[in-house]
Amino acid sequence: MLVRRAIDVRQDDVEQEGAAGVKIRWLIKKDDGAPSFAMREFELEPGGHTPFHAHGWEHEVYVLAGEGVAGGEEGEFPLEPGTVVFVPPKEKHYFKNTGAAPFRFLCLVPHGAV
Repeated sequence: MLVRRAIDVRQDDVEQEGAAGVKIRWLIKKDDGAPSFAMREFELEPGGHTPFHAHGWEHEVYVLAGEGVAGGEEGEFPLEPGTVVFVPPKEKHYFKNTGAAPFRFLCLVPHGAV
């Protein structure tokens, strides 16, 4: 069993083209013994956003703190703590902080996806 505090995991800047003001923590990885999925924590500063993009794997998202939107070709959907999001494979999407405080969420993806 692995038990640790998220705050003790290194936080890195996301340097993907189209991302601004985004940080990531890889909370649980394959190296930790997780056979199927990785758990990541994203933190977007006010005005921060991920790129509008698509890929071949799904996302499961759980909002922890702040205010934001999940956007896609169908429009934007407001997000607040306790909201869950499922992004199917190949669906274009982005996340954006619309509040004045950091916007934090967990995102689970299958190994090999990233």
